[in-house]
Amino acid sequence: MIRRLLLMVRLARPPVIVLLAMFTATGLAQAGHGEDRVHLLRALVVVFGFLVFSVACNDLADVLIDRVNLPGDRGRPLVTGTAYRRDMVVAAATAAVLSLAASLTLHWPAIVAAAAGLAISAAYSLRPARLSARGVVAPLVLPACYVAVPYLTGMFAVRETLRKGDLLLLAGLYVGFIGRILLKDFRDVRGDEMFGKRTFLVRHGRRWTCVFSAFCWTAGTVLLVASVRDPAVPLVVANAALLAAALLLLRALSTGRGPHRDDHLIAALAIVGRGIVLVLLVHLGVSDAHWSAWSYAGVMGTLTAGMLYLAVVMARRGPVITSTRYPFDRAGASERATPPAPPTRPDAGARSR
Repeated sequence: MIRRLLLMVRLARPPVIVLLAMFTATGLAQAGHGEDRVHLLRALVVVFGFLVFSVACNDLADVLIDRVNLPGDRGRPLVTGTAYRRDMVVAAATAAVLSLAASLTLHWPAIVAAAAGLAISAAYSLRPARLSARGVVAPLVLPACYVAVPYLTGMFAVRETLRKGDLLLLAGLYVGFIGRILLKDFRDVRGDEMFGKRTFLVRHGRRWTCVFSAFCWTAGTVLLVASVRDPAVPLVVANAALLAAALLLLRALSTGRGPHRDDHLIAALAIVGRGIVLVLLVHLGVSDAHWSAWSYAGVMGTLTAGMLYLAVVMARRGPVITSTRYPFDRAGASERATPPAPPTRPDAGARSR
């Protein structure tokens, strides 16, 4: 039991759960309850269960591809042999029950949001639907889950209705996240090609993927600024600076100079994306607290400068795991590798005897 609980914690990958927690807090803040810690905690339990279920389903469906793209990645228990299919199934079922049970403590639309998110997430990864292998459908469906479920859960934690501004803000977060989710396919392109997974990158190539991503980043940022409560000049300036950084990084990514450089740029873009959400969240919190204009501007400027600095450092140095992630160069697309055999239980021979 303890091992399976630890597995669930591992499946809630830190960068992803932090981002989804920010979306949840944004929904709560947009509803005017940014400092309501009790409702935030309840909403986060729903989101945690949803995320673990989604990751478990995806790992079960893509284990062969992950063995090619992410050999030795500790974040993939099926690849490293630290967990088995039965463990993942149990983790997914437990997480789904946890998410639905926690949603019962919120307003009734939160139950609908959680149930719909779990159903769409299962259809994204699992057959017969397997939306993740259906080209442009994948980057449209996955953000609908990863943005809408936490955002709506946070909002429905404190009220039952949605307003026009709430929907426009959700649209901005959603469109912007599409631009980010397209970039994860750069890491997985070799395995996707080998197993016939027709992602946007496989179908349209590097240049058009970056162009479409840039369009989504721009449209999402404009929608976000236009729909947020009490927009102010510092918020506009912060978003403009972060968007400019994202477009410059996408331009560099479109040229293609090897997988390690791609990792550096995509990791930097992830920081910029989190910065946009964080700036939005701080704006909502500071507006509710009625800070002075000078304090507000100082916080927004410092936060934006800090995120840009981290993005520059990441673009130059890259994530720590980059040097060991690839056993081969992704640029050699014509070269094919045989996926490693699935792990076997260490006591399998003893049981057969």
